[in-house]
Amino acid sequence: MGKSAYVKLVNGSVQQEITIDQVKELLNKYIENTGKLAEQLDWEYHESAFPYTIQEKAEGDTKYLYLKAKDELYNYLIIGVGSEEVDGHTTQFIQVVLPDEDYRTPGDQAKGNEFSKYLAKKLKAELHLFNGRVLYYNPRK
Repeated sequence: MGKSAYVKLVNGSVQQEITIDQVKELLNKYIENTGKLAEQLDWEYHESAFPYTIQEKAEGDTKYLYLKAKDELYNYLIIGVGSEEVDGHTTQFIQVVLPDEDYRTPGDQAKGNEFSKYLAKKLKAELHLFNGRVLYYNPRK
């Protein structure tokens, strides 16, 4: 499996739980926003901003989003939700997975980072990027 980025819903986040349907809604909101920007610029920006089609898939009880590329500069991304036990508390997260190195393109990694940052900002979450760095969008005391 390729590299993963995690959007962790921690204390101070907008919400503590999330479903794959809510993640899909957030991505659709991203598509809508970039479409409005494209109209304002009078440019076909939305095709470059979100060069994927969203497909819902399932393996057993696990549902995930498969973002299939519409352009040869990209391949695919996988987005799922999960949870982990941290200090006796269950924390939910969104996982953005890049393809294996043989199939990954620089565009996939850039878009994976972009979508992860967008989700983390909207949810005021803690973001663990593909390279291991952590960005905090949640209010911390």
